[in-house]
Amino acid sequence: MSPAVPPSAMIDRIGGEGVLGALVTRFYDLVESDAQGARILQMHLEGHGLNHVRPEAFDFLSGFFGGRRYYAERHGHMSLREIHAHVAIRAEDAEAWLALMDRAMAETLPEPEARQIATAFRRAALALVNA
Repeated sequence: MSPAVPPSAMIDRIGGEGVLGALVTRFYDLVESDAQGARILQMHLEGHGLNHVRPEAFDFLSGFFGGRRYYAERHGHMSLREIHAHVAIRAEDAEAWLALMDRAMAETLPEPEARQIATAFRRAALALVNA
């Protein structure tokens, strides 16, 4: 009997959409409750608010992690730059986002996958710095 082949899509490796939902929920709970999230929260409140961003983040990350591309199905793209073009993002904002996401991942995702995702998130967050 040969060993099972591990799932290749990150969404499968982390445990599916339920785990992704837990990650998004925990991250935005931290944004709302932790002082490190204050500027991120303010940016969202100046836009469409957290009730809008929570499902949008889930939809985007599903596709980003190799699952169903809900965000692209609705918006026709998966461009982080386009999504965030209206927001002034400083290096310290990106670092705060990354710190809170690292905490959320540590609480919700398997460790090897969280490490791999953190690397991709760091590249993406720093590429969005525009102020």
